[in-house]
Amino acid sequence: MLSERRHKLIEDYLTEVEFASLEELSEKLDVSISTIRRDLTQIETKGQIRRTHGGARLVEQKKDEYSFSSRQQVESAGKDAVGAACADLIGPGQNVFMDGGSTVFAVARYLEPKSPHIVTNCLAVANLYAGNPEIEVIVTGGVVYPRLQVLVGDLAVHAFRSLSADIAIMGGGGATEDGIMNSHLLLIEIQRAMIASAQRVIFCLDHTKIGRRSFTPLCKWDAVDILVTNSGAPEKLLQKIEAIGVEIILA
Repeated sequence: MLSERRHKLIEDYLTEVEFASLEELSEKLDVSISTIRRDLTQIETKGQIRRTHGGARLVEQKKDEYSFSSRQQVESAGKDAVGAACADLIGPGQNVFMDGGSTVFAVARYLEPKSPHIVTNCLAVANLYAGNPEIEVIVTGGVVYPRLQVLVGDLAVHAFRSLSADIAIMGGGGATEDGIMNSHLLLIEIQRAMIASAQRVIFCLDHTKIGRRSFTPLCKWDAVDILVTNSGAPEKLLQKIEAIGVEIILA
């Protein structure tokens, strides 16, 4: 493949996902990582992308309905109810992984009385407790993804793989009988690392996510211990998920 063609494919892909790792680009274009590094160096001179540790990102971030602040306003009452119900499941002083996303942030707002030890790649969660001496927060390394207010990339994945937690509190883009999905490819590997390193996995999804298909499969239901959602979720689907062995909590 000619370098001009690779450059166009890389630019188009970064326009879509905003951030990509060297490994991701290497696999997508079926070339070596060293070739991707050279390509990124050349593309960067155009000013449209910026190289980062382990990858590259767009210089101009998209602003749309998928931003963190925008998603906070969608189904806010339902997310608040799910957040309170999930927080009730957390014991005092437990070690907790916290995913990015507006519903998981709603959980964080109710956790202060539990004084948990939190590990997160979510900047909003970290900022929430930055001035609180009663709650220990470990923030993973990684590249800042402003639109979602999370840290992404190899450093974030490595952090979750290297640690362990009593509970992982997670969000997603959709849930069907087949499992959980997410719309953001760059979060999938991070979320899978969280699942693998936690003793219990709780997914917090407001009712609009239940029955919705999203972009990329994240995990099957056998990786999930508890699903917390709110009224309005399809009852028949919840029954099927419960029959698989997942505990369902309706907020």
